[in-house]
Amino acid sequence: MAAAGAEAAAAAAAAEEEEKKEKRLPEGDPESGGDSEDEGDSDSSGDGEDEEKENEAEIQRLEEQLSINAFDYNCHLDLIKLLRQEGELVKLRRARQKMSELFPLTEEIWLDWLKDEIKMASESSEREKVYELFERAVKDYICPEIWLEYAQYSIGGIGQEGGIEKVRSIFERALTAVGLHVTKGTALWEAYREFENAILETAQPAPGSVPLPEQQQMLCSQLEKIHTLFRRQLGIPLLDMEASYAEYEEWSEDPIPETIIKNYKKALQQLENCKPYEEALLSAETPKLAEYQAYIDFEMKAGDPARIQLIYERALAENCLVPDLWARYNQYLDRQLKVKELVLSAHDRAVRNCPWTVGLWIRYLLAMERHRVDHCIVSEIFEKALNAGFIQATDYVEIWQAYLDYLRRRVDFTQDSSKELEELRSAFARAVEYLKQEVEERFSESGDPSCTIMQNWARVEARLCNNMQKARELWDNIMTKGNAKYANMWLEYYNLERAHGDTQHCRKALHRAVQCTSDYPEHVCEVLLTLERIEGTLEDWDAAVQKTENRLARVNEQRAKAAEKEAALAKLEEEKAEQRKQSRAEKKASKKAKKTRTGDKRKAEDDDEGEWGQEEEAEQPSKRHKGDGDVLLAEEEMEVETGLFGRSGPETSDHPPNQKEKASTSRKDIPKVLHDSSKDNVTVFVSNLSYSMADPEVKLKELFESCGEVAEIRPVFSNKGTFRGYCYVEFKEEKSALQALGLDRKVVEGRPMFVSPCIDKNKNPDFKVFRYSTTLEKHKLFISGLPFSCTKEELEDVCKAHGNVKDIRLVTNRAGKPKGLAYVEYENEAQASQAVLKMDGLTVKEHVIKVAISNPPLRKLPDKPEAGRASQFAAPRQAYGARGKGRTQLSMMPRALQRQNHPVTKAENGMVQNSPATSSEPSEEPKKMSNADFARMLLKK
Repeated sequence: MAAAGAEAAAAAAAAEEEEKKEKRLPEGDPESGGDSEDEGDSDSSGDGEDEEKENEAEIQRLEEQLSINAFDYNCHLDLIKLLRQEGELVKLRRARQKMSELFPLTEEIWLDWLKDEIKMASESSEREKVYELFERAVKDYICPEIWLEYAQYSIGGIGQEGGIEKVRSIFERALTAVGLHVTKGTALWEAYREFENAILETAQPAPGSVPLPEQQQMLCSQLEKIHTLFRRQLGIPLLDMEASYAEYEEWSEDPIPETIIKNYKKALQQLENCKPYEEALLSAETPKLAEYQAYIDFEMKAGDPARIQLIYERALAENCLVPDLWARYNQYLDRQLKVKELVLSAHDRAVRNCPWTVGLWIRYLLAMERHRVDHCIVSEIFEKALNAGFIQATDYVEIWQAYLDYLRRRVDFTQDSSKELEELRSAFARAVEYLKQEVEERFSESGDPSCTIMQNWARVEARLCNNMQKARELWDNIMTKGNAKYANMWLEYYNLERAHGDTQHCRKALHRAVQCTSDYPEHVCEVLLTLERIEGTLEDWDAAVQKTENRLARVNEQRAKAAEKEAALAKLEEEKAEQRKQSRAEKKASKKAKKTRTGDKRKAEDDDEGEWGQEEEAEQPSKRHKGDGDVLLAEEEMEVETGLFGRSGPETSDHPPNQKEKASTSRKDIPKVLHDSSKDNVTVFVSNLSYSMADPEVKLKELFESCGEVAEIRPVFSNKGTFRGYCYVEFKEEKSALQALGLDRKVVEGRPMFVSPCIDKNKNPDFKVFRYSTTLEKHKLFISGLPFSCTKEELEDVCKAHGNVKDIRLVTNRAGKPKGLAYVEYENEAQASQAVLKMDGLTVKEHVIKVAISNPPLRKLPDKPEAGRASQFAAPRQAYGARGKGRTQLSMMPRALQRQNHPVTKAENGMVQNSPATSSEPSEEPKKMSNADFARMLLKK
């Protein structure tokens, strides 16, 4: 009867499986369910052939690209998608196989692969291959859907020998892996119970018959299995626990035991504790790292290893490309669980997901050594690490050092020679050559400028192998690689000789160090004298003293020359600054003299200098904004009262002259209100605005009201009433000012508006506002060489083909015009690395662009001023004159007038005095000339 029941269950399961196969999508199109004959007839044969040729060409291109770079993840995905559409089953299977060898596959890729293979598996041998594929799938990630599909597929083979026990074994493994999953575990428990209920139904005796003792025993055993499943499930915090409990009450003929009720209530309480974290995960947006970390911390406090492992696996399934998450998970497994299969599997998945992270490879090597994995397997993993494509030269140094440490720990140094020792020496030689050839060719540097690998090799030879001759050869090689000028390198070698060599070689090393060291020669000289004081003869002492004195004398002479040169440069800079200051003062005095002139001459002069005034106005606010928040109260007062250099802005043609004068007069009548530094916390400094902005108070109030209630807007005007392009915006609350900083770089009337905190730089001279990172960002790219016409949308179309783009920033100048540069931020390092490989050298609108990982150079900070405002003129200005104009621009005033305005008198000592103010006698005011006088003077010339 038991066999008959098993056969009936097998028949039912087979029928269910056939029904599932009928519902599955055809091979042709996984999305639409295949093309119908009617649709095929409606398409022209020509279009179909063209599309087929295009797909074949694309498939060939993708295969060639993968032959060049096998680690191109997106290329693998595109190839698999095309092959599946074309129905190329053999090539599709091969493509999936290659990708699975390099990367863990996602849940979706595995399910598609498994369903395609299930359709083609009809014989028992083919079913075994599907079982093997499921075994590979469940090892990549812990996915409830894959386990459920695995268990349901195994039911189809229930009619084979041992089929029922095999299904139960798979269900039990699935419960161990994902049965604790709070949101998805219930489906697996229910599927297991349904399977056992189906077996129970087939074991029931026919109606009206009396069951035999064997049948009765089988029924009782099957009922107990179902009871056990219910009780196990009710002791685990899962969603819809109440429904499972009610189902158990209805199914069970006996009352539920008190122990089960107690466990159920305890699990229900645990579920209530977990619900906030599950709800946070449901409402959060990808990648949910903060929410998962909070959940992990919660489970860590509870201390259940199975639940901690599961929540880590859930987090990794959604964030498989986050190296730090893998590192924390592996560290937990290494230190807490210490189960070999579990630990090594997690490390293997980590390096397959994030092969560019050297730290994960190093942890993997250590874990294999810790669990005594065969040496050949460890060496194989190390070779894979070398081919992983690290993004820094130093990463290769680190992985080589980790492997060399592993090889050293294998050597028995009590023996004079061994196979392991020769392998270690061979590995050291290969590491040095690899860094010199492979790494230096790729990164233009070896990553090991101080030769740490060769230093460690020398230590091994000296301390463990007693081979000082080899150690000296290595150190001689180290010094020839540009390290002879560093005192610490010589002292490292000296200490090695001191410990394992002899005094003669120590003395020789220190004499060479005194001669070559350039950074800390005094320290090396002191060490040499100390050696001779303790162990040297009188002749050795005299030679050491003479050598050190001569060396230090040369060093002090070189330092004195360098100091003199630096002092001369500083003095020259001071003189240039003083000249610029004097020139500005003279021009300011000349300008004041021009203001006293009236009539046509004043009008003509104003017309002549209008163009230059406009240029000056355009440049000065740019310099004013360099600090992004530079609030100098003294300068502000000067600007409010007289304007910068007393110049007015250019006239605009938007208003008639009378309206212009009227607007300017009205602005001049506004009482001058100085900035109150006590309100800096509720005030922002706004600059780089358009000088032609009409009614800046109204315009800016509309703009900043979205951040909070605006108390006052104080635009800065010149003495002529023209807008200077910057202002102060004061809010009622501090949070509004902080929110207003988010409007920084917002385009207003075609220019990027700068919004920065209101900081008094007299009190905070080191304050700088720079909103972007200036350090290495491995997930962000720097692109140069872009055409100026390239838009953000066009660049995004180019970049999104290589990963998910989070943000794009086109670099512009102060006028909002593009500079041909951009920063592109991807979700993770892997996508950024792939984008560099694919996009560097790409042609965009006939421009070849350069792409690299974002690593801005260090920003050079200006030297601090020695005294007050004079430091503003300390920087050399070679390309521009004292007022920002080019030195090649000609003066518009005739030389004859210049001589009259600046009479030259000769002093008694023969020195020329250019300024009348320096003379003790009052100078006469130059005679004012009319236009007619000016014309007659030119004709006489």
